[in-house]
Amino acid sequence: MKVNSLVDDTMIDVLYAASRAGVPIDLVVRGMCALRPGVSGLSDTIRVRSILGRFLEHSRIMHFGPPGEDTLWIGSADIMLRNLDRRVEALVQVKDPDARKRLCEVLELALSPEVAAWELGADGMWVRRATDEQGDRLVDYQELLITRALGSAAGTGERP
Repeated sequence: MKVNSLVDDTMIDVLYAASRAGVPIDLVVRGMCALRPGVSGLSDTIRVRSILGRFLEHSRIMHFGPPGEDTLWIGSADIMLRNLDRRVEALVQVKDPDARKRLCEVLELALSPEVAAWELGADGMWVRRATDEQGDRLVDYQELLITRALGSAAGTGERP
């Protein structure tokens, strides 16, 4: 899931229950996140990253289920009480194969260990990952999306 904020207690409890059931959960949360990943017995299977860059991103992408049985959604709401209970928000299932492929590529890139990101620890502290274990600089997510978009526009076939 890629959202701007994750602070709704009910949704966090649902994610914790899924983790306790063994479901792997990868989250990209740009801003506020009240969930604690990697807590033994509670959120062992949850990973939370944040990617901040030159552009303020507003994409909300939600991908659920195993391959072949998965569903992909895009929407306007963050996982916040005010968005889920007090506003009218839209969530649309993406069924077009090309759009699904492109959105999955965006999510996979955001979750790639080759991309610089902040990672949230079980203690609630964010740690910046800008280099790999060998000390090489990790890739800037937004710059890579720009490069791929320009390549696609130029007809090279590269896509974000």
